[in-house]
Amino acid sequence: MDRRVFNTSLLAGSLAGLLLPGARAAETPRPAAKPVIGLLVYPGMILLDLTGPLTVFNIMQADIHLIGASMAPVMTDVGIPVTPTHSFETAATGLDVLFVPGGLKGTVDGMNDPRTIDFVARRGETARFVTSVCTGALLLGAAGLLKGYKATSHWYVRDLLPLMGATMIADRVVSDRNRITAGGVTAGIDFGLALAAQLTDEDTARRIQLLIEYDPQPPFAAGSPERAGPEATQAVLTQRGPLIRLAEQAARAAGARSGVP
Repeated sequence: MDRRVFNTSLLAGSLAGLLLPGARAAETPRPAAKPVIGLLVYPGMILLDLTGPLTVFNIMQADIHLIGASMAPVMTDVGIPVTPTHSFETAATGLDVLFVPGGLKGTVDGMNDPRTIDFVARRGETARFVTSVCTGALLLGAAGLLKGYKATSHWYVRDLLPLMGATMIADRVVSDRNRITAGGVTAGIDFGLALAAQLTDEDTARRIQLLIEYDPQPPFAAGSPERAGPEATQAVLTQRGPLIRLAEQAARAAGARSGVP
């Protein structure tokens, strides 16, 4: 059995003959419509922000749309380009999920781009779920989609969220009604599994976690400021300082546009 067939069998209805021995084919429910997931892609984004959740969505057999400002490939942080499947003009309306990955420089550029902000705002108004990973939350905030919601982002910019009307929560994944935001980069897998549980069910999400062997055992206890300590944290803040200040300027401007005091 090849992997694609296995993935489909793994998530199909009653999973007859694979995970639930003795289940009868006659009891298999009709498959639900595939959720339509629109993933924003833009220059400078973090590839792992995109591919972590995308792996989960692909195993779910979701209808995946990679949406760019145009159909031109966009370059990611690691030099691997991503080619959109849809442009802002051709992207579907009424998405089940609008997802925005992060990447600080690209995010700041997007926050300052009226066309990007307008697209995110319009699709976010009608999406069933409005979601992000890492600094993607700043783009949602700039589009006015986090005002009055609890949210999180990468640890070095999450304090900017209140400038755009959000309540910052320092958790790895934060859900508030139909807004789901996650922390930096690797939190995208946690987010993807949490969303999969809502789009399908918890058992399905657990099987996806098993399939991708998501059982993190990091070699160092340095994945958060609290664990890494003040010296390492300050080194990162110093390195990223100029971009963080640009993000703050963009967040303040966005907050002013939407009337945040």
